[in-house]
Amino acid sequence: MKQKVLVILGPTATGKSHCAIEIAKKYNGEIISGDSMLVYKGMDIGTAKPSAEELAAVPHHLVDILPPDASFSVVDFKQQAERLITEITERGHLPIIAGGTGLYIKALLEDYAFNAAEEDSELRAQLEREAQEQGAEALHERLRAAAPAEAERIHPHNVRRVIRALESALQGEQVNQYGAAEMPYDALVIGLNMERQALYARINKRVDLMLEAGLEQEVHGLLEQGVHPDCQSMQSIGYRQMVWYIDAGMPYDDAVEKLKQATRNFAKRQLTWYKKMPYIHWLTLAAEPDYGEAVAQIEALLQEKFQL
Repeated sequence: MKQKVLVILGPTATGKSHCAIEIAKKYNGEIISGDSMLVYKGMDIGTAKPSAEELAAVPHHLVDILPPDASFSVVDFKQQAERLITEITERGHLPIIAGGTGLYIKALLEDYAFNAAEEDSELRAQLEREAQEQGAEALHERLRAAAPAEAERIHPHNVRRVIRALESALQGEQVNQYGAAEMPYDALVIGLNMERQALYARINKRVDLMLEAGLEQEVHGLLEQGVHPDCQSMQSIGYRQMVWYIDAGMPYDDAVEKLKQATRNFAKRQLTWYKKMPYIHWLTLAAEPDYGEAVAQIEALLQEKFQL
């Protein structure tokens, strides 16, 4: 019998974590973060990490497990999430995946198989030649086509990291296409979304709240700890733009506007990615969402699918 899994995904700022926590409280659930940035310790404000109180309310996994200079990939996520789903199920609890990294969740639900990128020196040499012949920007565009979420986190001029990400993306081999083979889990996949202008307004407000909460000071602290601006975590939205302000002399207002624009663009790319996942059951939220109603809708779908 397939293991039951609830997934709550959607573009940034739609309230996925809030809904996941409320459902976990009611259904004896444990939350597995499907967000590629929540794994990092000390990166709380810019990642919109749930508060200490929220993390304590129900068990959370894949949150605060790595130092900020570590790497974390879709392969790492899939391996750890598979293990956690089994452990949570064996405890008699409901695994709930919450997050917005579409590649991670799609790879898990459709059981992608990945080869070890380290083994293919020929591919690495080919990509290095492409970088020399066509330039860093062209290589980064190739990564954006293959793995948009990874491209968003890596600066185009960080050629070494672009090549490593491309190796992983190009060697990833999808063996289960939805509809072509059975998915490994009995999954209910809920998507939260809202009208685009309302979503963008929420994103802009969220950025303002992050800045008020001390995002600039958080980035200062990471740099002072010796976290390099080129490492994977610091290339992510929010941290990258603050580094431009702190280290590169970009005017503060310009950095903030670039941060808001990058976040809005990221939300747009997330939605594009989710279109590749036709099994998502979408819930459309109002501009000022009634999360009680959203949670009730998720409960009804859970009861219908799993008779919980």
